[in-house]
Amino acid sequence: MRSIKGQRALVTGGAKRLGKAIALALADAGADLAIHYHASQAEAEATAKEVRAKGVNAVALQVDLATPGAAVGLYERAVSELGPIDILVNNASIFRPSKLADCSEEELQANIQLHAAAPFQLSRCLAAAGRPGVIINLLDTRIARHDPAYGAYCLSKRMLADQTVMLALELAPDIRVNGVAPGPILPPEGSRDGLMDELAASVPLQTTGTPDDISQAVLFLAQSNFITGQIIYVDGGSHIAHR
Repeated sequence: MRSIKGQRALVTGGAKRLGKAIALALADAGADLAIHYHASQAEAEATAKEVRAKGVNAVALQVDLATPGAAVGLYERAVSELGPIDILVNNASIFRPSKLADCSEEELQANIQLHAAAPFQLSRCLAAAGRPGVIINLLDTRIARHDPAYGAYCLSKRMLADQTVMLALELAPDIRVNGVAPGPILPPEGSRDGLMDELAASVPLQTTGTPDDISQAVLFLAQSNFITGQIIYVDGGSHIAHR
C-alpha cells in the first residue's frame, strides 16, 4: 500500500454525506482536498474547515456539474488552487424517482450528465495531465439489478460502471480506475422513518452500513498499487441477494 500523504484529491459532491466522509478520510491520510459542491455552500465550507484542522490544505469549489462542459472548468480551478490532481473521486449524484417508461428526456439527460458525462470529462482531464493518478467512481449496488422506480438513475450509474472498466484499460498503466458500489448506508434525504430498518431486513448481513465503510473502501483503492478495473460492493451482500 502506498502513502497518499502530500497528494491532492478532488472529491465531487464532497460537502456532506458520503462525500464528506470520503474527504475527511483522505485528509486523515495526508491528502490536500478540493471539495466540490453545487448548492451546499455552508456544508462545503464547514467540511473544508474540518479538513484544514487536520493539517492539510482544502478549498471549496462551487460548480453545477449538470451543465455540460462545467466539469472541465472545475478541474482547472482545482489545479489552480491546489496543484496537479493525483486522486479523483467522482461522487456527485442526484437520486430522484424516475421510471424509464415515463421519465422525461430532461430527467434522463440530467442523470447521464451528472453520473456519467461529468466523471468522463474529469477523468479525461486527469489523463491529459500526463501524470500517474487514481480515479474512484461512486456507483450503487443497484447496478447489479434493476430498480424500476429509479430507472434513469440506475441507467446512468451503469454507464459509469462500464466507464470504470473501459477507462481502466485505456488509461493503464499510469492511471488506475476503480469503483465503489454502496448499498444501504444513509437514508435518502426526506425519506420516511423506519426505511433503514426495512432495508436492513433485505440485506444478507441484516444490517446497514456506515459512511466510514465507504470512505475506507475509497481510501483502500487510493492507496493500493495493483488494483484496477474493479468494483467493490460495500452493501452487506445486497448485490448477490438480488441476482
